[in-house]
Amino acid sequence: MATSLSLSAYLAYARRGGNGHSTPSIPRPKGAVIWAHAVDAGRADALVQLAERLAAQRPGLHMVLTTPEDSAPVNRHSKSVILQPLPEDTIASAEAFLNHWQPALCLWTGGNLLPALLSCADKADVPLYLVDAEDTLLTRRSWRWIPDMPRALLGLFTQVMARDDTTARMLRRFGLGDEDIAITGPFREGTVSLPYNETDREELAGLLRGRPVWLAAMAHPDELPTILDAHRQVSRQAHRSLLVLVPDDKAQSPDFLAKLTEDGWRHVLWSEGALPEETTQVLLADTHGEMGLWYRIAQITLMGSSLKAGQWGRDPNEPAAHGSAILYGPNVRRYLSSYSRYAEAGAARIVKDADSLAAAVLSLIPPDKSAAMAHAAWDVASEGAGVTDQILDLVQDTLDALEGE
Repeated sequence: MATSLSLSAYLAYARRGGNGHSTPSIPRPKGAVIWAHAVDAGRADALVQLAERLAAQRPGLHMVLTTPEDSAPVNRHSKSVILQPLPEDTIASAEAFLNHWQPALCLWTGGNLLPALLSCADKADVPLYLVDAEDTLLTRRSWRWIPDMPRALLGLFTQVMARDDTTARMLRRFGLGDEDIAITGPFREGTVSLPYNETDREELAGLLRGRPVWLAAMAHPDELPTILDAHRQVSRQAHRSLLVLVPDDKAQSPDFLAKLTEDGWRHVLWSEGALPEETTQVLLADTHGEMGLWYRIAQITLMGSSLKAGQWGRDPNEPAAHGSAILYGPNVRRYLSSYSRYAEAGAARIVKDADSLAAAVLSLIPPDKSAAMAHAAWDVASEGAGVTDQILDLVQDTLDALEGE
């Protein structure tokens, strides 16, 4: 690393601070541990997905994932991921963190570089990789008086993956050579294809050929009146339409069934082995583990748990992976970054009530309309797949090299 007076001065200051540092309370697991840092929730979700793929290929591997306080990943239940707060950027805190976890390598996403933490990792011979580097995150306003700071910090990384040409040009201005930069595109959470029974899919596809089918996935009981009101409006104009209704909690299926019976809907119960007839209006999908089937059957999906205040939404990557156009309510804070990506690409549409939901479903019933929206969703969902594969290979190659030493 080239000598930087600015970095040296910063580290001297950082060495005096951090009296409140402490060793992490969670024990270090046995086996390989990698450290990853996410600057926002979207990158955190992508790192969780990466960790799960790595653990499937290298059993026993764990990822220590650090994030700012407001950027924790949506998926908090991965057995391969240990969530940790980002250490204070002082020498003492950085050393305590690194001595405890002893990471084999570090994946730092985006930018917002922390001098003490990264310098201590470099001193500890932790290979550093900056992935999904973004130009707006590589400098700070407070660094305008110390212009050599970004150059010194970027020099610590073994390789930098830039999300676009603009970022790559900035990296070159900071002294990185072309051999140190890879332009990969954005690093984002991708799609995962869900399992399904092909025999069931073929049978249902044959029975429902020519019928408009839309899906209300992970619906809450308090959303049911809105969904059914919308379906009644849809049915007035598309008489053969079928609603596939999936409760968010299968234990609530009896309540859903009671509501369908009370309102006089012609319905079938999937758990009883019943198949929809020509006059069936609603199929109540009350079994576990069959979302892969329903996403493939329905040309339009309303992602439930989103229409009423206090709800959080459900993962839009699921319908996107299976060729279904996406509708969603206004309460999707848990997956806001994902929904924003799909909406900006014309791949998802927000609805607020029964009238807007019915109008959206009716507008997407023509196969060319729903297909165009589903195709846009697939493009967005698969955009980051190649980047994830590159990072996966990078980590695997580094771990293999370290194990061979």
